[in-house]
Amino acid sequence: MKKGGLKMKNLLYKEFRLVIHPLFYAVLLFGALLLIPEWVYFLALMYFFFIALPNIFSVGKAQNDIGFSVMLPVRRKDIVKARMLAIIILEILQIIVAAVFALVNLAIYPKGNFLMDTNATFIGCVFIMYAIFNVIFFPMFYKTAFKIGFPVIAATTAAIVFATAVELSVLFVPALRILDGTENLAAQLPVLLGGIIIFVLLNIAAYKSSVKSFQSIDL
Repeated sequence: MKKGGLKMKNLLYKEFRLVIHPLFYAVLLFGALLLIPEWVYFLALMYFFFIALPNIFSVGKAQNDIGFSVMLPVRRKDIVKARMLAIIILEILQIIVAAVFALVNLAIYPKGNFLMDTNATFIGCVFIMYAIFNVIFFPMFYKTAFKIGFPVIAATTAAIVFATAVELSVLFVPALRILDGTENLAAQLPVLLGGIIIFVLLNIAAYKSSVKSFQSIDL
């Protein structure tokens, strides 16, 4: 294994063993809220940045993880990459868990939901929602590498606005109703694929912007 890859592996190990408490993995089970009938299902996926992410960064702050990390023989951009990768891995796990319960939802509620159903469009939009959160939160956080509150509020607000816009659009725009239900999978799969692509691209943009900000601050 190359030296850089070994360092990244060790940094990720630090994130998952020292910063991310095992209790935070329980937040992934909020995906089970997709089994609630007639509900706003985006809320189930929002608990990740309502609960898990703010507490993960608060734990890191309490442990002075940033101060410790910059003293290690690693590049600052690798510190950012490790934290972002850890969060992105948790987000993807959250989506996978939610996707399982989404399929169960479709099986037990064949008539669908008044609002958006837990179909391929929904999962694609969840990828976009997480991407919007990340592209706002991480660059704002790494401007100080200390303040958590306002970046979380700003990113959460943007994610809620996006989810609300999706729900209302599918509900009130006739042309977009093919994205709801389960009858138009051919129209919904491109949304899923597009959501994954946007998730990747926005996270890359968030990483580059975060590195630029983190490298410019004096710690």
